[in-house]
Order: sequence, then C-alpha cells, then structure tokens
Amino acid sequence: MIIDLLRESWPLFTAAATVAVSLAASVHAILYKRDSRAAVAWVGLIWLVPFLGTILYVLLGINRVRRRVAGLRGHESAHVGPADAFSCSLAELELLLPEESRHLVEMARLSGRLTRLKLLKRNRITPLFDGDQAYPAMIEAIDRAERTISMCTYIFDNDAAGKRFVDAFARAVQRGVEVCVLVDAVGARYSMPPITRRLHHAGVKAHQFMSGLLPWKTPYINLRNHRKILVVDGTVGFTGGINIRAAHVLGDNPAHPTRDTHFKVTGPVVQQLQAAFVEDWQFTTRELLGGERWFPEVRDGGGNVLARVVPDGPDQDLDRMGMGFQGALAAAHSRVFIMTPYFLPDRALISALNTCALRGVEVNIVLPQQNNLKMVAWASMAQMWQVLEWGCNVWMSPPPFDHSKIMVVDGMLSLIGSSNWDPRSLRLNFELGLECYDAELARSLEARIAERMEGAHELSLREVDGRPLPIKLRDGVVRLAAPYL
Repeated sequence: MIIDLLRESWPLFTAAATVAVSLAASVHAILYKRDSRAAVAWVGLIWLVPFLGTILYVLLGINRVRRRVAGLRGHESAHVGPADAFSCSLAELELLLPEESRHLVEMARLSGRLTRLKLLKRNRITPLFDGDQAYPAMIEAIDRAERTISMCTYIFDNDAAGKRFVDAFARAVQRGVEVCVLVDAVGARYSMPPITRRLHHAGVKAHQFMSGLLPWKTPYINLRNHRKILVVDGTVGFTGGINIRAAHVLGDNPAHPTRDTHFKVTGPVVQQLQAAFVEDWQFTTRELLGGERWFPEVRDGGGNVLARVVPDGPDQDLDRMGMGFQGALAAAHSRVFIMTPYFLPDRALISALNTCALRGVEVNIVLPQQNNLKMVAWASMAQMWQVLEWGCNVWMSPPPFDHSKIMVVDGMLSLIGSSNWDPRSLRLNFELGLECYDAELARSLEARIAERMEGAHELSLREVDGRPLPIKLRDGVVRLAAPYL
C-alpha cells in the first residue's frame, strides 16, 4: 500500500521539491546579488533549468567567503609593523613628485582609502621578463634564505620548472629554513600528480587553497587564489603575473611559450607582501605566522620607488583593483598603457576607458593576437567596439602569448600584479596588485609595452564590425558567459 502510494505520488513530491529549492535559490539571488542583471540571469536559469540551475547557482553564484572570513580573515594592516620612517603622506608625495605628475596624488588618496595601507618610500622594484629572468632570480633568493620563505601561487606545475623550485626549497629546509608554500587547489591540478606531494617529501609545509572535491566541503569552485607572492626572510619579495611552469622559460623552446613580467621587490613594502601571504595562510591552515622571523625590522630597499600593496578578493577587499583601475584612468592627463592577456572589462571600466580617451588622453590597450583561452578571446572581440568607437587604441601583439599584467599612467604611476581586466579576476579571484610611483620604473615598462606594440596589429572599428555574421553570433553568445570565463 505504502509503496503504491509512493509510486503514485513521487511526481508530486518531485515537483514540490523543485519549486521549494528554486524558490529558495531565487530569494537568495534577489537579496544578495549586487548586480541586478546578474540576479535576473540567475533567477531565469534557476526556473528555466530546474534543479540543474539551482545546483549551478549554489556552486558558482554564492559568495560564501564573506561569511567564512568572519574571525578567520582580518586585514593586512594587522600584521605590518611600524614603518613611520618610511611612510609617505599625501603632502610629502606632492613634494616628491615632479610638477607634471602631481595630479597623481589623487590616485594615492583613493588607494589609501581603498586599502587602508600606507604608501611607503625607499623601495627598489626590478622588472624580470619571462621565466628566463624571473626564475633564476627567485631561486637565487631562495638559496640565500636564512630563516623563512613564504610563497603563494596559482599554478605550480609538476614539470622541469616546478622541480627546480622544489629542489631549492629542499635545500633551504636542510639549512633549517622554515618554508611555507600555498598553491591554489585548482591551479595545483594543472599538472598531475600535484606538485604538493614533492613539496611534502622535501619537508616543505605546503597546502592547497580551498581544496577538496565534495561540494559541501568546497563550495568555492569559482573563488580562486590567483596571487603570486614570494618573500624570503621578510626582506626580499617577488610578485607579478608569472606562475611556476616550464612554458615560461622561452630559452628552453617550450611547446607553448608564454611571456610574462614579474618583479623583484626590496624595501618596506615587502612587509605588506608578507602580510598578504600571512592572511591567506591563516585562512587556509588556521596557523598565524608572526614575530620577527616573519616580520623583521623594516629596511631601506635602496631605491626611490614609492609603493603600496593593493589586496583584492571576493571578501572585504571586493572591487579594490577594479576601483583602482578606474581611479588611475580618471587621474590620467596624457597617456595610459594597458597590457593584459584577458580583456573583458565591465560596464564601469568601459566607461572609464572611454571617458579617459574622450578627455584627450592617449589610451593604448595591448592584447595577445593568439590567446591561450579561445573563448575569452571571442568574448573580448564581441565587446571591442565599445572601446574602439570612442578613441581607445587596441593593439594585437604577435606570438608568443603574453601573460603580462601592466598598467602605466603618465610615465609615473605603474599598477602591476596578478589582476587581469576581466570579471573573474576583478570579482571572483583573490588578487594582489602593487601601486608604484617612479619615473624610471614606468619608463622601463612603457618600453616593454612599446616593444610589443612595434610588431602588433592595430585593431580598427571597421575590422571588428566587418566580421562575418556567424563569427559575431559566436562571439556574442560566448560573451554572455563573460563573468565565468
């Protein structure tokens, strides 16, 4: 009797369950999605694709990090020690900048309020191009370590390049150095088996950021740690866009060569890099790294770069880099150079770019001609007309694929780090930027970008509008998924 009743009633129970979960997911989307268009899209998906739409929303649409960080994730300023001797006020910055660059003080004002971190003097920041320059410099620093090494990266491949770093870490452990390595759980799986096994065998304290396969244990599939940080003895740092993989060493003629730009950092701002790592490490392991071993007395870096770390993530740091980009565009007076592998700016950034160009500022955007992510390239092309029609210049640089993330404003301000110009990077990932004021650094980066522009193809509005209709439709459909590409 009961079995017969269940057999007859299961369609009703299924329908009721579908309505209940769809209603609950819809209410959540309406209440918590910041963008009304995103809320409409998710509610439509939830009801048009029963159960599957709800599952996708639970996995991809909910930001649980904000709730999880309560009590677990603080602010970088809680870890940095006093650095009053190196702190640069806005008034002092105005005196230090040449007259033609003093308008950039407004950018520093914005960043100070965004980050709650001090702008610091006496830093040296050295560009390192490709793995050919970056990896030897990083391994040399590791081999000189005496007390501590901290490293955070998105991709750490189990290949020739990865093994070089593992061997260097193993040598450091044998010298009594405490080594902590944090690899994003998704990035760790770009090569199998994950490099973390080798790290553990080498005596390294290695963990994966937001790891796990079960949805109820890892409901953060879309919230990844994309930061690149290496700090040695709390005094020498490296950051930028480069991952750890053999493809970045162009001298070895890899099958899929990838260019990139990284930076060696010395000076007071290294303490802020370390603080960003400590926050991620504590969030992942519940272990707080502190004391003089990890945060030694602040030292003069022997350079003249004024710098500040800009943390960005889907937690309390949401939208920091995006607002920083907008602020830099608003402050620009003469020229802006942007180099990024993935260009899918949202409406606010598109407006900022166009407004900047309409004010008479020369805006140059350099993108790879052949992208390693075809769907991103298609989606990018679908909205390219929006920046071309108002006077921005778009350059498509020839292979090899360039993964560099650089913004230079008026030959003085450089924004460098791990952030791409796309929604995933600016809204979903944990990223880290470095705000720098220095003419020499800006010139070197402008020269790097100009070199890529020399052999590049300048994209025209006519060319974009002249794509065949099937290509336009393909690109337009893919653009609908832009927040998740």
